[in-house]
Amino acid sequence: MNDLRIIFMGTPEFAVPSLEILIQNNFNVVAVVTASDKPQGRGQKIVYSPVKECALQHNVPVLQPTNLKSPEFQEELKRFQANLQVVVAFRMLPEAVWAMPAIGTFNLHASLLPDYRGAAPINWAVINGEKETGVTTFFLKHEIDTGSIIFQEKETIADNDTVGTLYTRLMAKGAALVLKTVNAIQQGDYPAVPQPEPAVNKHAPKIFKETCEVQWDKPAVAVRNFVRGLSPYPAAWCVLAGKTYKLFAVSATEKAAGQNSPGDMDTDNKNYLYIKASDGWLSIDELQPEGKRRMSIQDFFRGNKL
Repeated sequence: MNDLRIIFMGTPEFAVPSLEILIQNNFNVVAVVTASDKPQGRGQKIVYSPVKECALQHNVPVLQPTNLKSPEFQEELKRFQANLQVVVAFRMLPEAVWAMPAIGTFNLHASLLPDYRGAAPINWAVINGEKETGVTTFFLKHEIDTGSIIFQEKETIADNDTVGTLYTRLMAKGAALVLKTVNAIQQGDYPAVPQPEPAVNKHAPKIFKETCEVQWDKPAVAVRNFVRGLSPYPAAWCVLAGKTYKLFAVSATEKAAGQNSPGDMDTDNKNYLYIKASDGWLSIDELQPEGKRRMSIQDFFRGNKL
């Protein structure tokens, strides 16, 4: 199959390397579908999505539908006569859209499916203390993240990984997997293996602000994984001495046992801030006060006291 006509769908930075690698390898990306432009900042300046920026640099037509079910958008899509659609970090598609190309529509997902189906697979893998994750390409079907698997690649999660460091590696690994998948489809020789039912249901639901509050009554290792899994974005948070702080790095610390309760603090207001978890103490290493920048605990104490 040498005459692939590809429509690429995606919005954030995570999707850009996948689009770039297809263009660099001379695949015929006939259009890109991405989110609408949004005003940002104090001046409400209109900002393009990272995928739109990339598409414009390569002179690829850009579609920005507000409603994917709109007959006008679907007619416009049909006019590009694509026989394959590639989806990376985009919203849920109606069947009329994902079923439109003759070959189908495949998605890149940042986990080893069937584990961590859902909107935030990288976060939840780190939060849950996993030692391994990966990326998967699979064909779309009705139920979200359940279609037949094409390829997978594994990635080790190091003990000091945050969601940020893991995101960067999976972004690159995912792009390579997208290229491998499109090459196989072009050659007409690719697997499509139905997903097994997961032995343990590991979910990756969307993360909201309230999801990010630290629960100090959890074991220290669980709190540390929670902070890693939300750093640098959207960031875990807690209330200390009546003020809200984002936490970016914590570490286990040896402190003499005492009659303390989870959430209790110990600090010299110079070099350290320890907070009690259910089974030990954690050192707060990097944090961000409301309205200020992210900083080390020592930098924080140069101008603040608790």
